[in-house]
Amino acid sequence: MLHILIVGLVAGFLARILSPGPNNPSGFILTVVLGIVGAFVATAIGQTIGHYSPDEGAGYITATIGAIVVLFVWNRLVASGKVRDFNG
Repeated sequence: MLHILIVGLVAGFLARILSPGPNNPSGFILTVVLGIVGAFVATAIGQTIGHYSPDEGAGYITATIGAIVVLFVWNRLVASGKVRDFNG
C-alpha cells in the first residue's frame, strides 16, 4: 500500500511538471490521486496488451505516462464544459 502511494505521488508530481496548464488539479492529495489513477490506467492498458502479467503493476515511468493521459482527458473535459474546473 505504501508503495502505491509513493508511486502515485512521484507519478502525479512528474505529470503535473510535464503537462503544465491552468486546469491541472493542485494540492498534495489531488497529486497523489492523479498518480494513482495514472498508475491504474497504465496497469490496465499494460495488462490488456500483455505487457504486464495479472500480478504486476505499473512502474514509475508508465504511471507517469498514465497520469499525463488522465490530465489530457481532464483538460479536454474542462475545455468542452462537461466538467467544472476546481479553480472556479
